[in-house]
Amino acid sequence: MHKIFRKVRKFFKKLGPGFITGMSDNDPSGVAAYTQTGAQFGYGQLWMAFFMLPLMTAIQEVSARIGAVTGKGLAWVIREHYGKTVLYISVIIVLIANTINIGADLGAMAAAAKLIIPIPFPVLILIFTALILFLEIFISYKTYARVLKWFGLALISYPLTMFLVREPWGEILKATFVPHIEFSFAFIFIVVGVLGTTISPYLFFWQASEEVEEEKERHLIKKDGHPNITKRFIKDLRIDNFFGMFFSEIGAWSIIIVGATVLHTNGILNVGSAAEAAQALEPLVQTFPHAGLIAKFIFAIGIMGLGLLAVPVLSGSASYAVSETLNWKEGLNLKLKKAHGFYGVITIATIIGLIINFIGISPIKALIYAAVLNGIAAVPLIFIMARIARNKKIMGEYRSGMFSNILVWATFLIMGIAVLGMFIAI
Repeated sequence: MHKIFRKVRKFFKKLGPGFITGMSDNDPSGVAAYTQTGAQFGYGQLWMAFFMLPLMTAIQEVSARIGAVTGKGLAWVIREHYGKTVLYISVIIVLIANTINIGADLGAMAAAAKLIIPIPFPVLILIFTALILFLEIFISYKTYARVLKWFGLALISYPLTMFLVREPWGEILKATFVPHIEFSFAFIFIVVGVLGTTISPYLFFWQASEEVEEEKERHLIKKDGHPNITKRFIKDLRIDNFFGMFFSEIGAWSIIIVGATVLHTNGILNVGSAAEAAQALEPLVQTFPHAGLIAKFIFAIGIMGLGLLAVPVLSGSASYAVSETLNWKEGLNLKLKKAHGFYGVITIATIIGLIINFIGISPIKALIYAAVLNGIAAVPLIFIMARIARNKKIMGEYRSGMFSNILVWATFLIMGIAVLGMFIAI
């Protein structure tokens, strides 16, 4: 038993930016989007989790490899080698969408905590905001990365919730592997939103920059600014990335199933927030005595844990994108006094997100539109990333191979067609 635990610990220690990125994709706002998908369409969009896995894995591997090979963040590479117009537009969209996401996530975390802790909502949301800013600004990158990995384990709450419910596994497996498509605006709008919240620009910027942070932490950046990487490093990067994306999609698949089985079959077709989804589970789960209460508790813990992981990723990725675009000093490895602009964007985005919860804006409605905006913004960014990844001058011996290239261009075409279909269906 001790030997197995040691192997698991050794494997977990190897996981880094890819694992953190994958886990952060199932933030409270993502939970709301996936739950709404299950509540509104039942198992009708379950196939998307299986379908998105190779696409998400490919595009995030490219993001990671660009950062690792160049030793620079994605925004810096685009600014240096391609036009600034698309970059500026994309960064603005990412900044707006991330700030909305932060607001929705902070609100969902506080609302979920209130379900199990008798403390007023304003106090809880202020505690979460202060804790996140303290960890992100004042803790060293090495310690902070370790903390984020542990928060990522909160993802297990969603598969656990799924197994507390009696599931029609035959129907679920069929819906997982056999696509169901409806040619309606509502269906395509949610498809674009799910694609946007899963294959999202902020994840591209974050993972590329975090690979650079890892290299700095391991002292792999040479004096000329170029990283000293090996084939083994790239192999470990790909393993880390795959497991991050795999567990991310397992989480998304589980959340859609819970939404479909518990909510859709009981006539609940709309969910206002992730916390509302957790609360709805209690009276509807009837597997065994107190199962509903346990499911609500586990689901709420998952919302809080992954929120503590995702909010720093959202604010951090926005700050990386802005700082690299404007050529500011950036990086979580830097102290506050050496990167005022970088930490300033993190602080301002987080505080604006906090304020959103107190000015009467519906975070969930804004969130859905932010996810769709992300889906639209991802299309030109994927186009540029595909070109960078195949550019021998930039990527050298680590440029994309045929299989990776096919998957990345397939992601570009599928997301482009989904966005175009949404506009046609209006």
